[in-house]
Amino acid sequence: MVGLPPPFPTFCLDANGVDPMSIDVEPVLDEKQATDDDDVAVIEPDVVPEEELVPSTPLRADDHEAMKSLVFPEDPNLEVEVEGTFEWDIVGWRSLERRTRSPVFTVGSSPWRILFFPFGNNCECASLYLEHGFDDKPPENWYQCVQFGLVLWNPNDPTAYVSHHAHHRFTSEEGDWGFTRFIELRELMATNEKRPRPIVENECARVTAYVRVMKDPTGVLWHNFANYDSKKMTGYVGLKNQGATCYLNSLLQSLYFTNAFRKAVYQIPTEDEKNLSNSALTLQRLFYLLQTHNDAVPTLELTKSFGWETQDIFAQQDVQELNRILMENLENKMKGTEVENSLNKMFVGKTKTYIKCIDVEYGSERIEDFWDIQLNVRGYKNLDESFKNYIAVETMDGENKYFAEGYGLQDAKKGVIFESFPDVLHLHLKRFEYDLNTYAMCKVNDHYEFPEVFDAAPYLADDADKNAGWEYVLHGVLVHSGDLNAGHYYAFLKPTKDGDFFKFDDDRVTKATKREAMDDNFGGEYTTPATHDGSRPVLTKAMKRSMNAYMLVYLRKNKIDEVLVPVTLEDVPAHVPQRFEAEQLLREQKRRDREEQHLYLSVRVITNRQFQVHNGFDLAVWDDRDAPEDALPVQFRFKKASSMGKLMEHIAAQEGCRADQLRPWVMVNRQNKTVRPDQPILDMARAVEDMALKHSTKGTDFRLWVEYAEHPRDAPYKQEHLGNNPWIVVFLKCFDPMSQTLRGLTHVYMRKNDKVQEIVPLINDIMKWPAKTELQLFEEIKPTMIEPIKGKQTFHQAEIQDGDIICFQKTLTDKEVEALKEHRLCKDAKEYYDMLVNLICIRFLPKQEGHEDFTLNLSKKNSYDEVAEKVAEKVGVPPTHLRFFTVIASNGQMRGAVKRGPSMTLQAMVTPQYYSTTQISHNQLYYEVLEMSLAELETRRTMKFIWLGEGITKEESVEALVPKNGVMGDLIPYIQKRFNIADEVLPRIRFFRSHVGKYHKELISDFNVAAINDYMTLYCEIVPEEELHMDLATSRTIEAFHYHKEPSKVHTQSVPFKFVVKKDEKFADTKLRLQARTGLKGKLFEKIKFAVVRNAYFSKPIYLNDAVVDLYADDVLYDAAGDEDYLGLDHADKYQNSGRNGWRVANPEIRIK
Repeated sequence: MVGLPPPFPTFCLDANGVDPMSIDVEPVLDEKQATDDDDVAVIEPDVVPEEELVPSTPLRADDHEAMKSLVFPEDPNLEVEVEGTFEWDIVGWRSLERRTRSPVFTVGSSPWRILFFPFGNNCECASLYLEHGFDDKPPENWYQCVQFGLVLWNPNDPTAYVSHHAHHRFTSEEGDWGFTRFIELRELMATNEKRPRPIVENECARVTAYVRVMKDPTGVLWHNFANYDSKKMTGYVGLKNQGATCYLNSLLQSLYFTNAFRKAVYQIPTEDEKNLSNSALTLQRLFYLLQTHNDAVPTLELTKSFGWETQDIFAQQDVQELNRILMENLENKMKGTEVENSLNKMFVGKTKTYIKCIDVEYGSERIEDFWDIQLNVRGYKNLDESFKNYIAVETMDGENKYFAEGYGLQDAKKGVIFESFPDVLHLHLKRFEYDLNTYAMCKVNDHYEFPEVFDAAPYLADDADKNAGWEYVLHGVLVHSGDLNAGHYYAFLKPTKDGDFFKFDDDRVTKATKREAMDDNFGGEYTTPATHDGSRPVLTKAMKRSMNAYMLVYLRKNKIDEVLVPVTLEDVPAHVPQRFEAEQLLREQKRRDREEQHLYLSVRVITNRQFQVHNGFDLAVWDDRDAPEDALPVQFRFKKASSMGKLMEHIAAQEGCRADQLRPWVMVNRQNKTVRPDQPILDMARAVEDMALKHSTKGTDFRLWVEYAEHPRDAPYKQEHLGNNPWIVVFLKCFDPMSQTLRGLTHVYMRKNDKVQEIVPLINDIMKWPAKTELQLFEEIKPTMIEPIKGKQTFHQAEIQDGDIICFQKTLTDKEVEALKEHRLCKDAKEYYDMLVNLICIRFLPKQEGHEDFTLNLSKKNSYDEVAEKVAEKVGVPPTHLRFFTVIASNGQMRGAVKRGPSMTLQAMVTPQYYSTTQISHNQLYYEVLEMSLAELETRRTMKFIWLGEGITKEESVEALVPKNGVMGDLIPYIQKRFNIADEVLPRIRFFRSHVGKYHKELISDFNVAAINDYMTLYCEIVPEEELHMDLATSRTIEAFHYHKEPSKVHTQSVPFKFVVKKDEKFADTKLRLQARTGLKGKLFEKIKFAVVRNAYFSKPIYLNDAVVDLYADDVLYDAAGDEDYLGLDHADKYQNSGRNGWRVANPEIRIK
């Protein structure tokens, strides 16, 4: 077969820039270690070898210029730096070593040679490679971007040859590249019809290497980006992608390199911010890292300060809307500072919207600010055409005349013109738009050009100063690659006035050419590659580029020095780097702590000081971080190998006393889940780790109660426990019924066989109460077990031992007890302990704006009404006007309302029902301040309906309260007030409900609301005039609904409606009334096909024609449709992919706190 060389290169790059037909042979020079996996240059069977494609005039391998056209595919985007040719004669083929190298030759400034495996590199093919020719390693950072071709041929017959070509970025790590399966060994010395003489003849052959070194203006040509350092290569760093935040990254980089903006952000006062919830502070920190960091910068701090959650991070948002919200947020933070209005001066221009009558002297004008300009792409070739379209004048005439006060309806000119442009001009190209054919958003990939410099003066109003210098220079191109549903965002930016463009693609920054930044992002069809013979291959379908510009940033030429003002580290607020340094030191300390963690033990110490400020169970709070700081144990790390004596010296230094005044007691977990001192540690020479292992229970902390004695010799010692009546240490707590407080007092030593009542004089003495004061004594066994102690029992009989707690209080008179009961206060310690067991801290969140969130300590036993009283006291509203809602634990969102009832307690309010699948929060409730009492509210029903105030195209969701036993007519006063409806229109208000998109039933005014099902959609509308006054003899109504292609595919979210059909009315006239009834206009209405749908299953729709569609037929709807039939509107469902449900849930809005 005679043919031409293949039209496309034999080899192509994969996504990582690796040529699948090439191999780095250095790691596989040892045949024993080589495997088939290294042979990546396999010529697939469906690829025709080049030696078989012999032209009618055969190419000769000794015709170097002809061979260059074969092995060097032309690429207009690449520029040749230098090229060269080298020939190597191979003789004594069979005696060659298995690995052979050619002499070194030079192309440009680098040495090269051919690496040859005549008998194959672990395969049945001869292998040829090009490699650098340095004796040792190449110089540091050496690389060459090379197109090369290798030709193996018969010097006696140059038409017998085989060639392959490739391109590669040669580096010290990848110093060779080529073809493992260059040609099968069995073909080397064989002949065939197409090749009458073999390639290797008389054991001789010749190899020609064609080497072309290409210029690399960006430094990343054919780069595989392994170990790529953006900072080193470009001086800039990128931003890390959190999941789908590439759109945010491209916008942030654009704003960062708008230096005046960065400088203004730095000037926002944030030094008093204690945490990272302020977005201005996190933006300052982000900009500082971009300015100083050597690696890609994370954006997690920033998005957290925005208030974004996981679902926000993985949802791509509209960049224009994000930019506007960010600017508004920063403007608010700049108010009252020295940079107030700086963003306005930088980004805001002015437009004038005008209407001017043609025949009379009348008109109106309105000046408005703009932060950016949205320009149409579809149907326009370039920026100039889009601007002309933007300011195009519209003539208002015919039915669209303008009402001029005093002159009536007048022909007029209407338009928009620019009064001024800002120093930084953001242009949003409408690459995403709504397709009227599919009722869905789509991407516009049309070719659209934008210049590097453009003059905005022609688009200014006549009275503007057009000589003020309105030339703009391109500063940034923000690009979207992909389609509507799956795409990627990146940016080309020019950080300096006369510098180069750089590509900011998330965490990678590379230098870019002007062509890459501009021409490649115009969109449109791909340029078809040329073949080697100059012809173009035939493509069956034009392919459009999926990467194109969607936002352009231009800088005003005469203001560019002000916008790109240098930003130095002196501009950064001092507290930003200081805070980073402190955080770095903390991270370093934590790292050292982790490394040395095995050498240390965590020690937690309490003394009587914590015991005395603790108002609760046990001696102290060990785990509750919400407790007062002075009630928490002192926690620190201590070396395991140190002695107990050293530990006491450390604690003594903290307590400000001598070590011999302290005695450590081991704290243990008792079976009743209390934590009490067990026994003292007397051996101060033992290692801390040994004592912890010996005495401490399972856990990570060594817990101690440290006893203090002012005179150590006066304190009883453990040795005295050996007698029949040893000392025991008992802790005392005092409950004051009058102040309702419980506090630790001290510890005392008592003899085991002493009677309990002997402690009473000791307590009175400590409390400085009269000696005969009567006391009640209770033992705190565990939180749910507080037992009175009989005074005549001994401590041994009462089972009181080391570490037990006795709570005492004065004995109350009957009058005092009654007074406490009257005020719902605890009369004794037992009741108070019970209150503590049921104490819970609840955070109350407001359902409505204007109220604050707060926390209250309440009892789980509190009734609904008691909770309402406490909240009402805090909020300042009547308790009867409060309603509570549970909170979903996973996301903090409001769940269902809590039902008020006599048995409803706070415990039940925050505990999910056994059948609930949603975990609710145990310490949060939403509260709602009602306009009426909850009792009255519970007699009412919330009615949800959709108000159709202007036909079926404008819907508004409404909620209103009506009595549960009320009727539909009870809604009318609310509707009249809400929508300002005149009295004479009220009789025309109609309610109807629909089910799965079809008209179900009209509801009369006295229809009982209790009979309305929640699964149906309720509508309210004003009956049209033509239906109200229709002649029943010649007219009737038909129910209409929407579907797509088949009547069974009903638009469940579209509004069904009633429509008047008239006898003898041609359908062309009926369509005009249908357009008025639906409110649909233009192409939206033109796309609708109307059909009669029989009231029967499986019936086909009967489509209606008018004279416009069919000159010989003009249907009459009155005749075509029977009394039981429907009118069907066949068109695409605009809600199909919107995620909209029956209550019109919108997509989450972009928010920045």
